[in-house]
Amino acid sequence: MGTDNAFAELGLAPDASDSEVKAAWRRLVSQWHPDRNDSSDAVAKMQRINQAFEEIRRAGSRARTDESATGGASSRAAEECARGFDDDATASRHAAGADRHRRPIYRKVKMTLEEAAVGCIKVLRGKVTNVCSTCAGAGHQVLGGNCAQCGGSGAIPKRSFFGWPSGYFECDACLGGGIARQPCAACDGSGKMDARAYKIKVRIPHGVRHGDLLHVDGRPSRPDSPPSDLEIRVEVADHAFFQLDADGTIRCEIPVDGFAWIANRSIQVPTVTGLHALQLDREQLSYRLKGQGFPMTRRGSRGDQLITLLPIFPDSLSTDQQILLDQLLATTSGGGQSSDARLRAWSRGLRAWERGLSDRGATGA
Repeated sequence: MGTDNAFAELGLAPDASDSEVKAAWRRLVSQWHPDRNDSSDAVAKMQRINQAFEEIRRAGSRARTDESATGGASSRAAEECARGFDDDATASRHAAGADRHRRPIYRKVKMTLEEAAVGCIKVLRGKVTNVCSTCAGAGHQVLGGNCAQCGGSGAIPKRSFFGWPSGYFECDACLGGGIARQPCAACDGSGKMDARAYKIKVRIPHGVRHGDLLHVDGRPSRPDSPPSDLEIRVEVADHAFFQLDADGTIRCEIPVDGFAWIANRSIQVPTVTGLHALQLDREQLSYRLKGQGFPMTRRGSRGDQLITLLPIFPDSLSTDQQILLDQLLATTSGGGQSSDARLRAWSRGLRAWERGLSDRGATGA
């Protein structure tokens, strides 16, 4: 990318000052950085912006070196380009990898909580469009000088029906830059060349969380692999049964038949690896399954799963259920005397209390 193209990419005139260049670069970075812009062209645009910034910086450095070697007075443009750009060079490269030959591919991968807990393999398919090397993806080449259509202003006056001025609109010949340019013949003005399809299997480690960023090195030697590195953003879907805590604990509330709970039956409960047998205890509503939760760290050991039972009883009993309950009561009472010590103690206390009421009533009468 030449210096004129670099200034044009930032929408600036060739004599723009250091502060103007940096302000334009920051404005474009905030608009086109892939973390803020979901457009498919964001990465390529960001690369061109940083290439333009780097070219202007290098041009300023070269101008400063030339002036120092000849002993001549440095020009205003050379001084401004040479001063202050070094502080922003690292940030420029970090923003979109301007110094890298292969720009990364950003992808999102959706998965279930079960897949995130135990790990999985995802097949990623896509297509990468190469940037035109002639115009560096800009889609045009700078001719230099003012745009003939707008005279260098970057704006065309609007005219009303009667020919009176009614505002301005952006010049489509220079895209508002004011600098003469022409469409790139190599890519027909698109800024893109041939597209390449890829297919790759990515192994997702167990314990990834929603929002995690995974990096996969590209393998351009393989025909079906991506031509660049992959930056994968993990998206874990909400689960119908489970709630995940930060420490890896999985919580699950399970409605259970009340009669099965009373009878201490065994039920099947869901975990991230499948169904698990749970022996019920009618004196217990909460259970902890050791090692059946989510990994506490990526690729680490799994936490516990906490299960809370919600016993469900029928709103009304059928005739058969009522008969069965009466028979059950007869067996537990033992002919009028309960078989449980707690119930027998309660009955004795209740009868004593009742006799006390009777005695006090008789005395009062």
